[in-house]
Amino acid sequence: MTFYIKQNDTSPALLATLQDADGNAVNVTGGSIRFHMRQIGSTAVVVDEAAVIVTPLEGTVRYDWQAADTAEIGSYQAEFEVTYADASIETFPNDGYIRVQIIDDVA
Repeated sequence: MTFYIKQNDTSPALLATLQDADGNAVNVTGGSIRFHMRQIGSTAVVVDEAAVIVTPLEGTVRYDWQAADTAEIGSYQAEFEVTYADASIETFPNDGYIRVQIIDDVA
């Protein structure tokens, strides 16, 4: 999945459905979500923020961008980290990353 957004934009939010290895939605009821993002080729995390659980039983989550998140154009790797109610942690997608492409704007 590649998500495109223009430089300095804060909309649209990044919406995702968290799925297990079989493609089934993951129940995140009672958990908390963080969104992480880094530029491809870098180890420095540029976004580490709380995300929103939209529909817990269906594993739908959302990250609402802040202006600083999209200030630098480039290609990024992103993921959602779930801390379940029992304190266990799982990261999605677990077979790669969400690609985020920040494209420069005209003005």
